[in-house]
Order: sequence, then structure tokens, then C-alpha cells
Amino acid sequence: MRDLYAAVYRLVERIPPGRVATYGQLAGYLRRGDARQVGYALAAIPGSSRIPWHRVINAKGEISERNRDSRAAARQKQLLLAEGVLFDKRGRVDFSRCAWEGPCWEWLEENGYKVYPD
Repeated sequence: MRDLYAAVYRLVERIPPGRVATYGQLAGYLRRGDARQVGYALAAIPGSSRIPWHRVINAKGEISERNRDSRAAARQKQLLLAEGVLFDKRGRVDFSRCAWEGPCWEWLEENGYKVYPD
């Protein structure tokens, strides 16, 4: 599990400020694991970490609610707004403006990820 989480964290660290990725998008680059496991990995990040967990949202363009921490969603939105990510009236991000296209294939290949996600 530790290797899977580390692989997720390396991907998340590649997401630039002002861009977002989805749990499923990240899972598509992994050799094993799914969107839910990406979420588990992000939930396990210590509060002192510099990994930009806030740049990962769900496929609807929304911030996913967290059962353990009711303040996390508000904090995530605050962090994204500070980076210039805007939300519509329904609380969704416009993927056409803010979606991360993912790392280049060379980086994926060099680091052991799937070059062609499912």
C-alpha cells in the first residue's frame, strides 16, 4: 500500500497551481489501484505535508465531502480559489479552464506509470 500511496503523491506533486485533476484521472496512470484508493491515499497525507492534495477533485468537478473532517472541503475550496480556480453556482470547476492534462509521457515512462491510461 505504501508504494501505491507514494505513486499517487508523486503524481499529485506534478499538478501545477491553478489546475485540477480527478481521482479517476490519477488512477488511470497507476499500474494498480482505482479512484477510491487515490482518495484513501490523499486522506492519509499528514497535515504538515506540502503535497497539493487540494488540486484533486471528483469527476463532476466538485470537491468531495470528507466524513472525518467537515472543514476539509471548505479548506480545499479556499486553497483552490487562492490559486485562481473558479467555481460555478453549483460548486463545480470548469474543466475546460482548469483541468490538468497530466504529465508528459516521458515522465510517466521514466517513473513507472502507465503511458496510456485506461
